[in-house]
Amino acid sequence: MQTGKVYLIGAGPGDPELMTLKAVRALGEADIVLVDDLVNRAVLAHVRPGARIIEVGKRGGCQSTPQAFIHLQMIQAAHAGHCVARLKGGDPFMFGRGGEEIEALRAAGIAVEVVSGVTAGIAAPATLGIPVTHRDWAPGVTFVTGHTRDGNSVNWAALAAARTTLVIYMGVKNLPEIVAQLLAAGMPATTPAAAVQSGTLGMQREVKATLTTLQAAMHAADIGSPAILVIGAVASLAAIDTFTEAAVKAA
Repeated sequence: MQTGKVYLIGAGPGDPELMTLKAVRALGEADIVLVDDLVNRAVLAHVRPGARIIEVGKRGGCQSTPQAFIHLQMIQAAHAGHCVARLKGGDPFMFGRGGEEIEALRAAGIAVEVVSGVTAGIAAPATLGIPVTHRDWAPGVTFVTGHTRDGNSVNWAALAAARTTLVIYMGVKNLPEIVAQLLAAGMPATTPAAAVQSGTLGMQREVKATLTTLQAAMHAADIGSPAILVIGAVASLAAIDTFTEAAVKAA
């Protein structure tokens, strides 16, 4: 039997209308769909009748499907001649382990096509009117994880010196350390900051604060994971009220 194919598909940040037309087409071709936990299940309406859907959940702080098992599922299905859709939230190459998966598939001789998706690091701030770059305030943007695989800290001092907008994925748990290191590197305490939980979805929560009030503001607004954190001057453009120190204490 001829070896099948795998699509690594980005489902977008949550709102099913933000998934691309190419992703819709690829889903409609798939015999087997391996879907991550953070994917909005509404997008599965584009899966063809009779296709098999396999849950391979991955969510921070929860028990997750081993990555090796996901690789094996894709490889076995493709070798059996199936068209496989690996469906991920956001973009498969933006903190989605798409790089690991494409390496495993290529090593197994499997044809792979990447279908890019809208990443939450752009879409979630955009719901508040935050542009991650701005000609006057932010000459660039740095997308960074707040939780590394090996536990080693990101070089926050270097990022602070770069003066770009910081968009932090998976940073809620380590926010106190991140803030402390940015302050130690000379970033002003009054630097605008924002957090968006479940961005683009109906249950979205958001808050605008400063670098030093962000954690307390998030706690007061009951914001946890999954959330995107934005630190930099552009966060001041968020179309919501700023959480002041007084408001934090009152909450």
